[in-house]
Amino acid sequence: MAPPADTPGVDEETARVRALYDAMAPRYDWLISLAERPLFGHGRDWACAQARGDVLEVAVGTGRRLPYYPPATRLIGVDLSPAMPAKAHSRADALNRPTDLRLGDAQHLDFPDATFDPVLATLTLCSIPDPEAAVAEMARVLRPGGRLVLLDHVATPNRAVRAIQRLLYALTVRFQGDHLLREPEHAVLAPGLVLVQPAPPAPSPRASTPKPPPQPSADS
Repeated sequence: MAPPADTPGVDEETARVRALYDAMAPRYDWLISLAERPLFGHGRDWACAQARGDVLEVAVGTGRRLPYYPPATRLIGVDLSPAMPAKAHSRADALNRPTDLRLGDAQHLDFPDATFDPVLATLTLCSIPDPEAAVAEMARVLRPGGRLVLLDHVATPNRAVRAIQRLLYALTVRFQGDHLLREPEHAVLAPGLVLVQPAPPAPSPRASTPKPPPQPSADS
């Protein structure tokens, strides 16, 4: 498996987030394991079970989801951080799972329009500097009828918990690039995606949104 190529130039905040994840990479699996099961349940299983055909995983990270993909899927994973996919390479090799791992910015995906059947992004929109741009790019590379599958944490409607989120917000943005108060539904609906599968009962929001087929023109 070839090492990832260099990423193109990025803006200042995106470069800051990339540096944070480069530094976090050696301990990322341990850090996320502390919160993943109590906060996100079986979210990885749920997301990957929807993968079919040509799959793009945005922010593939250390490859924690690789064991959950159906064997027949053809998987490309992109990540902003050069350090994070190093573990993903090792995981893919250990699983004998062909995976094309690349460096890439979710806000500027380097793929043609209508390339993938689903696009998956788990625990991703919370840390992308411009989530609207990222979702628009994910929608662009989806084939008509393809699904954008999302799992993330959001601003809670519980006032007491939201107050805690507000207290922690500046720290999590500074040290983890993590925006606790985001409400990504607005970003998802902006490019014309339709929310058709609300989250099943779970500690974190999940969404599967299909890309509508092209509408016939008035002349056809």
